[in-house]
Amino acid sequence: MGLSVVILAAGQGSRMKSNLPKVLHTLADKSLLGHVLETSKKLNAEKTCVVIGHGAKKVKTAFAGAGLLWVEQQEQKGTGHAVQQALPQLQDEDTVLVLYGDVPLTRQQTLQNLIEVVDDSTVGLLTVTLADATGYGRIVRDAQNQVSRIVEQKDASAEEQQICEVNTGILAIKALHLKNLLSAIGCDNAQGEYYLTDIFALARKQGLAIATTSPEEEHEVVGVNNRRQLAELERIHQREIADQLLDEGVTLRDPTRLDVRGRLQVGRDVMIDVNVLFEGEVILADGVQIGANCVIRNTKIGTGTVIKENSVIDQSEVASECVIGPFARLRPGTQLSTDVHVGNFVELKNSIVAPHSKINHLSYVGDSDIGSRVNIGAGTITCNYDGANKHRTVIGDDVFVGSDTQLVAPVTVERGVTIGAGTTVTENIEAGMLVISRVKQKVIGGWQRPKKPLKKEN
Repeated sequence: MGLSVVILAAGQGSRMKSNLPKVLHTLADKSLLGHVLETSKKLNAEKTCVVIGHGAKKVKTAFAGAGLLWVEQQEQKGTGHAVQQALPQLQDEDTVLVLYGDVPLTRQQTLQNLIEVVDDSTVGLLTVTLADATGYGRIVRDAQNQVSRIVEQKDASAEEQQICEVNTGILAIKALHLKNLLSAIGCDNAQGEYYLTDIFALARKQGLAIATTSPEEEHEVVGVNNRRQLAELERIHQREIADQLLDEGVTLRDPTRLDVRGRLQVGRDVMIDVNVLFEGEVILADGVQIGANCVIRNTKIGTGTVIKENSVIDQSEVASECVIGPFARLRPGTQLSTDVHVGNFVELKNSIVAPHSKINHLSYVGDSDIGSRVNIGAGTITCNYDGANKHRTVIGDDVFVGSDTQLVAPVTVERGVTIGAGTTVTENIEAGMLVISRVKQKVIGGWQRPKKPLKKEN
């Protein structure tokens, strides 16, 4: 006896006004279905069956290799009909949890609580009480306060529409009961569809008890039907992440202006300013400070490092006590050692920089190995691409590179070299040398600048 999860993901999502299947739209850079699958995995389900329909090929491709059981609903005949498609995949003794691919924020504990009320004589139903229940199926209870049935909005009487407790659609039930009940439901309703909710009235008639549980927060059971709802859930989700970071001791200058689209690990005494975006796997060690308007993606940042405003760091490793920015860009493959300074409008790519080196102004360093205590002046460029291949620049310890220098790779500059401003380096340089390549300065007296001809007056 194990847990089987059935996720309904066959809907078209026409109100999204998109060619993309609704369940593939993203919240915090993860698809709606991806959120549901992640929660399902935490429940240790033995099997997860996804019912697909519109855009089935795209959905399957997006989750290829995820170990899912795919079932296609050829005709859209309602939620009951959708679950029927998955029945051949279920063992009678299984506990079945029914979820929805467009309801992304249901907590693991909420679902665990629902599963725990299920046994051979009890069906579990997740309900929620709303101030405005418009559009939802109402929970109708009898004189003993037991659930007797669920009535959909379009089929509800005026009195029933005043009920505020509603069906979330999420339920848990033994597979044997689910099979028997689904075989008995009909489509005699306003929509002419097979409602999954009809199984509850039948369950009562067959002597099964219906136990209800509820989520802590309403948004756990909110589905996405349009872009507005997606945006609203995005902000709710991001605020939850912000609150968790605050609880972990992070200083957020404004918790409402933070986006985490992946996984963010933080140490102690971390400070994050406004409008910072984290993507993928990001690790911030103790004492890290992130300035406003930064984008940090798949990066590890060491203790005490300061990232100044408007910097972009992508697939890089930054050691402790570094200073980055403002307006700096670290591209994939960049590795900075301790106490490296990368200043404004500096770009690094696929480069390793040893401790205590500085690249402070208006420079591009790509495909390079930079030694310790190197100073790279403003306007320096490593010319690493010959139009077909990338080549590497190697700069030894204690090198001073003057402003407006071009290093044409492949080239090696050994330790202690001084390169004068305006130099183009095309050959390897031995240790300790001074290198200068400049056109001799000329001063021409009496020079007159060209002038534009005077315009004729009308």
